[in-house]
Amino acid sequence: MGWRNAFDNVKPVFVTIYATVIIGIIFSSLYVMSAIYSGKSAADSTTSWLSHVGSPPVEQAPNVSQPAIVQAVPTPSLEPRSMSTRPIWEAPLHTKKIPALKKFRLSKELVQERVKDNVIIVTFGNYAFMDFILTWVKHLTDLGLSNLLIGAMDTKLLEALYWKGVPVFDMGSHMSTIDVGWGSPTFHKMGREKVILIDSILPYGYELLMCDTDMVWLKDPLPYLARYPEADVLTSSDQVVPTVTDDRLDIWQQVGAAYNIGIFHWRPTDAAKRLAKEWKDMLLADEKIWDQNGFNDLVRKQLGPPVDGESELVYAFDGNLKLGVLPASIFCSGHTYFVQAMYQQLRLEPYAVHTTFQYAGTEGKRHRLREGMVFYDPPEYYDAPGGFLSFKPSIPKSLLLDGEHNVKSHFSLINYQIKQIRMALAIASLLNRTLVMPPLWCRLDRLWFPHPGVLEGSITRQPFICPLDHVFEVNVMLKELPEEIFGPQINIREYSFFDNPLMPKQVKESWLEVQLCQEGTRDCVASNTTSPSGVLRFPKRSNEETFKTIFSSFKDVKVIQFSSMQDAFPGFTDKAREEKFRNRVKRYVGIWCCVAEHTPGHIYYDMYWDEKPGWKPIPPQTPEDDHPPP
Repeated sequence: MGWRNAFDNVKPVFVTIYATVIIGIIFSSLYVMSAIYSGKSAADSTTSWLSHVGSPPVEQAPNVSQPAIVQAVPTPSLEPRSMSTRPIWEAPLHTKKIPALKKFRLSKELVQERVKDNVIIVTFGNYAFMDFILTWVKHLTDLGLSNLLIGAMDTKLLEALYWKGVPVFDMGSHMSTIDVGWGSPTFHKMGREKVILIDSILPYGYELLMCDTDMVWLKDPLPYLARYPEADVLTSSDQVVPTVTDDRLDIWQQVGAAYNIGIFHWRPTDAAKRLAKEWKDMLLADEKIWDQNGFNDLVRKQLGPPVDGESELVYAFDGNLKLGVLPASIFCSGHTYFVQAMYQQLRLEPYAVHTTFQYAGTEGKRHRLREGMVFYDPPEYYDAPGGFLSFKPSIPKSLLLDGEHNVKSHFSLINYQIKQIRMALAIASLLNRTLVMPPLWCRLDRLWFPHPGVLEGSITRQPFICPLDHVFEVNVMLKELPEEIFGPQINIREYSFFDNPLMPKQVKESWLEVQLCQEGTRDCVASNTTSPSGVLRFPKRSNEETFKTIFSSFKDVKVIQFSSMQDAFPGFTDKAREEKFRNRVKRYVGIWCCVAEHTPGHIYYDMYWDEKPGWKPIPPQTPEDDHPPP
C-alpha cells in the first residue's frame, strides 16, 4: 500500500508519530552521511573525526593523519544488531553507549559471526596505528571482503574502531597508545601478542590470514590461497631475488631470505596448531627472542623433502607441516614493490605490499604507502592551508646514465637533486606553502649492510626512482621542531601527490605555472602579470621581498609550479632566519649504506655539499668523524 493510502487509513495522532519517525530517520541518515563526507564524526560535527571517535569523546589523537572512509552509509537500523554482524563502516547509533569491555572478548562465537568460507582475516595494533588500520580495512572492503577482525591492544583504539563501524575485539594487552618503535621491548611484546592470538584462534577451526597493519591488500588473496588446500601454512618472505617469473609459489629450495610473518595464512590443522603452540611457548620462555626469528628457527628445523614430486609445498618444522612460500613478486616486500617494482617487470598483478626494507620508522612506512597512492588520507590532506608548491626537476642525462653506477656517480646524481630540493624548501617556507617533493632518482640501492650497489640477483633497474626515505629522514621532515631554533615548519607531500585519484577538482584546477627567466631578457621582469596562456615569467635569483610581493597576488591559487629550481632563490636576507632554515634542513638528509671493506661503511649526505670545496662521498675515516655534517 502507498504512503498516501496508508496515511488515509490511520488516525491523525498516528500520522503525526509516523511522520515524525520517518523525518527523524531521514535527517539522522543525512546528518551521518554529511558528517562522513565532510570528514567529521556524527557525534561532533565541529571537530574532525580524526580527533574524536564518538560518544563519549576521547582525548586528542596523536599527530597522525587518518583515512577518510567515503562511501554510502546505510540508514541506521531500528533493530538491534550485534557489533560483529553489523556491516562494516555502518557506525552504531550514538544514542547508545558502547557495550561493556567484556562484550569485545575474543571468542569462537565472535569470530564465527565474521567468518566467510571458513576464513577470517585478522590484524591488530594500538591507537598509534589507527590510520594504518583504517587503510587496511578500507582496501579489504573495497575488494568486497568483510570477513575481517581487528585486535585492539588498547581501549582507545577499541572505542575508536567501534564508533566507526569496524569489527574489533579486545586483546586485553593494555598497551601504550603511542608508536613504540621497532626493536623496543614493547615492540617485542606486540610480537608475542600475535603468536598468542594465532594459538587462540586456530582451535576455533577456521583458516586464519594474519597480517601486520603496515601492509595493504591490493587484490583479493583468498582465491590464490585456495589454490593450495593442502598447505598448513603459507608464508611471505624477505626474498629479493625472484625464483619464479609467474604467479606460482616461490621455489622453496631457492628462498634463502627469512620467512616474513607480516603476511601468512594458517589452516587449523594439527600440524599448524602444534607449530603455533611451540612457537608461543618458545617466545614466552625467552623474552629476548624476536618473534620472526623464532618462527624461522622452528619452521627450518626440518625443511624437506617436497610434499610430492611436483608439489610447490615442502615438509617443514616437525616433518609433518606442509609449508609454502608466497611469491615475493606479488606478495611484495618494501623492496620488491618500491625499489625493484618486480611485479611490473614480470607483468604480474600484486596482491599485497608490506612496508619492509624501509627507513625513517613509522613515518617512512606511511610515506612509502602514500608514494604508492595506496594510503587513505582525509580530504584536508589534499587541500592544505596556504596551498602547494612544486617544481619540474630537470636532471642532465649524463648524471642519470653516463659512466658506471658507483658511489661517486650516485652521489653526483643525488647531490644535484638535493640542491634543487633545498632551494624549493626555502621558497616553500618563504611562501608558507606545502612542498610537493619531486621523484627522487638513485643509481644505487640503500641497505643496512655492505653491497655492490644493487643486490646480486635482484632485478633492480639503474637508475630508478627511489623512495624518499633512501636519502631523506622523512621522520625528521615531518616532526615539529622548535621554531625559535629551526624556523617555521615546512610541510611536504609525496611525489605522486597530484596523480592521486583522491586529489580534489578544486586543487587540480587552481594552478599557476611559473617560468624562471634571466632578468634583462625579453618580458623578464618582476610582475604579477601572466601571459595569455596563464604563465608567469619570473626572474631568477629574485630576493625575499620580490617573492613575497609578487606571489602575494596569487595567495588563493592552490598550486604554484616552477619550471625549475636552478638559481631560483639566493637565500634569506634575514640572517637569523637563514640560520634557522639551515639548522632545519641540514637534519633532513640521512646516509647512504654501505661500502664494503670499511667500518663504518655508511656515507652521510650533506644538504650543503656545494659550499664545501673538495667535498667527496667517503665514509667517516675515524670514530670522531662519524656524525652528520655540521
